[in-house]
Amino acid sequence: MRCPYCAGLNSQVKDSRPADDDTSIRRRRICPDCGGRFTTFERIQLRELNVLKRSGKRIPFDRDKLERSISIALRKRNIDQERVGRMINGVVRQLENMSDGEITSGQIGELAMAGLKNLDPIAYVRFASVYKNFSEASDFGAIVDELKDDVAKLDGNES
Repeated sequence: MRCPYCAGLNSQVKDSRPADDDTSIRRRRICPDCGGRFTTFERIQLRELNVLKRSGKRIPFDRDKLERSISIALRKRNIDQERVGRMINGVVRQLENMSDGEITSGQIGELAMAGLKNLDPIAYVRFASVYKNFSEASDFGAIVDELKDDVAKLDGNES
């Protein structure tokens, strides 16, 4: 693993332990060249995923990009990080299981929205506003009405 401080290639693992969600391993490393300490995480990856963008371009799937967009939607929301991590892991597992390695950006967005809908309705609306490219206030009203309908169905008060 390359040292982020001096770019040395001989970092040494000083400590390994399961991460909070038990689906990854946290490793503390030290660089013998500069003495810098840093942490890496190792996760299971079932298959390489490529994303087919709307423009037709194919790029490698970037889990960090998914995590960043979800964390933006959850900003200032009091949601346990362990639940968020489980939700992201679930989205990634679904993506890995649903194809032979190529997924669309739309599939990622839909699965992320479904996960956020179950996790936090405010974050769901925030994410949807960007993903669906809301352009006017009525777009927000439509998605809030959809949430209300879902809650009514769950409560058994379907009209």
